[in-house]
Amino acid sequence: MSRSNTHGGPGVLPGRGIVSGIPDKEGVMSTVPAADSTLRLLTYLASHRRPVAASAVARDLGLPRSSVYHLLTVASARGFVVHLPAERRYALGPAAFELSGGYAAQQPLARLGRPIVAQLVDRIGHSGHLAVLHGPDVLYLVEERAPHRPSLVSDVGVRLPAHLTASGRAMLAALTPAQRRAVVTLPLVARHGEPMSPADLRSVLATVLRDGFAVENGEVTPGLASVGVAVMDSNGWPAAALAITFPADDDVAYPAVATQLTAAASELERRLFGS
Repeated sequence: MSRSNTHGGPGVLPGRGIVSGIPDKEGVMSTVPAADSTLRLLTYLASHRRPVAASAVARDLGLPRSSVYHLLTVASARGFVVHLPAERRYALGPAAFELSGGYAAQQPLARLGRPIVAQLVDRIGHSGHLAVLHGPDVLYLVEERAPHRPSLVSDVGVRLPAHLTASGRAMLAALTPAQRRAVVTLPLVARHGEPMSPADLRSVLATVLRDGFAVENGEVTPGLASVGVAVMDSNGWPAAALAITFPADDDVAYPAVATQLTAAASELERRLFGS
């Protein structure tokens, strides 16, 4: 966080810094109040598992209600916030997830995740990958091909519809229903076979939540199946997902693969967030 501007700037009277009057965690005043308030708003929404009312935002952040409504309106127009009129509440929007995906794509997650994926592939003997949500898609950051295994479409930099992939389903299941509605684009496309309906997707994600891991079989590439597990950040949001892909007719125990993926995800969470 920047310190108070004692020299002023364009349009600022000399000797009068622009401060918000709201100190950050270190007691430093922000010199750009609108930016400070916007970032605090987004951080606040990210820390909540469910959509929140504007009155709660104003109360907890100590901001005037009129300012909060203005910030929410602008953030909604830009896609960083979603307004749920029936509930009179707000949640993070798809642009916020795209921003987090952009951070992840700038290498820190890939660098930390690559050795973990490599170890998984060595232990399990099938190809593995690491992906993040990027709008309605998953973006693949790491792919590790196991020896003598078929090539995959999930190469680094490739995007696929999140609802079709094990990685995407693992992350979508970790979102609230409101967040999923904001991220998933309708109609749901299919690569092979008939497109799934929203009810189909809800059923698939309910199974993911019940089992603790996601599965897809032939929906990305005929003859191949995948198991995926989400990597969660310190606020309980899906930061990424790890997955293993293998021939669908191989004798693979999905729960056993999921157990190894879950352990690997926990290790990646520790390296990323210290949890």
